[in-house]
Amino acid sequence: MEQLKYFEDYVIGEMRVTSGRTITETDFVVHAGHTGDFFPHHMDAEFAKSTAFGQRIAHGTMVFAIGVGLTASVINPAAFSYGYDRLRFIRPVFIGDTIHTRVTIHAKDDDPKRAGVGRVVERTEVVNQKDEVVLAADHIHIVERRPPAA
Repeated sequence: MEQLKYFEDYVIGEMRVTSGRTITETDFVVHAGHTGDFFPHHMDAEFAKSTAFGQRIAHGTMVFAIGVGLTASVINPAAFSYGYDRLRFIRPVFIGDTIHTRVTIHAKDDDPKRAGVGRVVERTEVVNQKDEVVLAADHIHIVERRPPAA
């Protein structure tokens, strides 16, 4: 869904919630193949039984990728991603968990490098089926300012 939204249109505290996505063993295998991360905490069920979690845990980078991907249902042609700050893996995600992402407008600032845009920070929280935050990050967007009226 495309939604044209200029810097001036963002409201601090505004929030949206994505649809959910259940994490599968296939996700673990595909992510390990893409990244080369075959760490036993993710891939070795017998080894994982001996850990504090008692089972395999999802790659943090996979949870991040899926959680961010869930937010891509809204496309703003006046904005682009500048990156992420303060990324934290707060709780483990397991096979069978269902996650969704909660995005809250956290801050708006002038862009120190460019006059025609501002920076919008979205607090991005990936949440499991128990309503526990499993991952948090600040997503920084560069957003065009509204053009002057002709």
